[in-house]
Amino acid sequence: MKILLVCAGGASTSILMKKMKKYAEDKGFELEIIAKGLSDYDEYGAQFDVILLGPQISYKQTEIEEHSKKPVAVIAPYDYAVGNVENIFKQVDSILLKNNTLER
Repeated sequence: MKILLVCAGGASTSILMKKMKKYAEDKGFELEIIAKGLSDYDEYGAQFDVILLGPQISYKQTEIEEHSKKPVAVIAPYDYAVGNVENIFKQVDSILLKNNTLER
């Protein structure tokens, strides 16, 4: 699974990225994940299965979907704030199932 995390500057998603890597490692599934700021997502988006946005840039979801042609979702504010990676992975699984691209 390949996930691109995007927030305004990339700092807050970097913290979340570390938690998500640890969770995937603990659960035994392969994960490629990076965190980037909004100004950099278009350079990396094509390489990933799904793009997750921090809640602070939720207003960019449609634009990013249209530009990247990838599944894009906004992480639920509470899950983002507390780093609830289990719920975030459930959200990712749901998105990928909807797009018939879930592989784990």
